[in-house]
Amino acid sequence: MFDKNKRRINYLRISVTDHCNLRCQYCLPEKNKDFYNSKDLLNSDQIEKIVRAFSMIGIKKVRITGGEPLVRKDFNEILMKINHIDKIEKIALTTNGVNLLENLDTFKKNGLKRINISLDSLNASKYNEITRGGDFNKIFTTIKEAISKNFERIRLNVVIMKDINDDEILDFVNLTKDLNISVRFIEVMPIGEGKKFLPIKNSEILNLIKKHYYLEKCRNLSTDGPASYYKVQNFLGEIGFISPLSNNFCENCNRVRVTSNGFLKLCLHYNDGIDLLHYLNNDTSVEKLASIIEDAIYNKKPKQHKMNENLNLDNIESKGMNKIGG
Repeated sequence: MFDKNKRRINYLRISVTDHCNLRCQYCLPEKNKDFYNSKDLLNSDQIEKIVRAFSMIGIKKVRITGGEPLVRKDFNEILMKINHIDKIEKIALTTNGVNLLENLDTFKKNGLKRINISLDSLNASKYNEITRGGDFNKIFTTIKEAISKNFERIRLNVVIMKDINDDEILDFVNLTKDLNISVRFIEVMPIGEGKKFLPIKNSEILNLIKKHYYLEKCRNLSTDGPASYYKVQNFLGEIGFISPLSNNFCENCNRVRVTSNGFLKLCLHYNDGIDLLHYLNNDTSVEKLASIIEDAIYNKKPKQHKMNENLNLDNIESKGMNKIGG
């Protein structure tokens, strides 16, 4: 479908939990206890109904996010239910990889095509420090095993923070020499714990890389969203840049989000949206739910709004990324 600004909306990010088995410094406080109760989270039937409603208005790609989606014991059930919705063409997952290795074959069989794995350092000690407990060797083994399973696409999400991991940029680029992966550099968002860290503009990262490598621009697919992709000449993989702060991409926004407690979130940086749980609890038909969602999406924020505008501070998103759904 198209919103009133003629942007084609074809991509849904649906969070299935705000819980996580890591405590990344830019995402969660070390001793965070502010999680939803399990009874407040969407159940698998509600998730299926929401995705089915979205499929009726033109959504073709669904990314399952969190928190960490794989902490849900019924994740595979959720995956199978989404996979049986006819109009959904691509199912993707964003994960920290902790519980992924032992489930790769099952998830692929049940429709998972693309996997994004968060990896903010190639140094085992630094990775452990950033994630507050993560095991780099296990995650990197998982990445290589996922590549061997021939998923449609494997991406590494790398949040670059000044004086923390900005010295590893070229190391990440070098991963793409022999591995068929996408390494994506993401500017740290000034949301929740992210406000404590200094971002580095992706334009600076790109300029650094260009001093060492010749880059070729890649073509984006219609469901790829705001990332810009490049290949180092003769390298197997590619690198990408997601730049919400330095290169506002609202004009080309093609997505909406549903949080793990059922809120349809129309913009990452603002509170705009509607509570879908209200309609689920009232046993609204899928067709009616689709119509409600379509009306809400039609009124997404305009093309030219900026993420740092402070026209209405009460409307700025204040929740952490784990509750937003990434």
